[in-house]
Amino acid sequence: QVQLVESGGGSVQSGGSLRLSCAASGSILSINRMGWYRQAPGKQRELVAIISSGDTTNYADSVKGRFTISRDNAKNTVYLQMNSLKPEDTAIYYCSGNIRSGTVALSILRDYWGQGTQVTISS
Repeated sequence: QVQLVESGGGSVQSGGSLRLSCAASGSILSINRMGWYRQAPGKQRELVAIISSGDTTNYADSVKGRFTISRDNAKNTVYLQMNSLKPEDTAIYYCSGNIRSGTVALSILRDYWGQGTQVTISS
């Protein structure tokens, strides 16, 4: 079993910064891409940023230049540094990982999701 646990959400004023963390734990054999998604009230979940196992990154246009995704493979953790935050960044932020888990003899590869962390930006 694999779990993803996010932390670092909270409430800040416009222009402020937050750093989200997401740690994966369990019977992990390898982690491929990891990403951050968000869902604002009344809207669909959208991709914020994604990072490959080779550290290639991609960002939504709305966060380019303000957010930075990174990962620490030794800690099975992905981070999202969010700067110059805007009220429209308010949402529940979810991390996701494409993870192979189990044993060498019997493993599965699937996407896992965290429970989400609330980010609220006031103007």
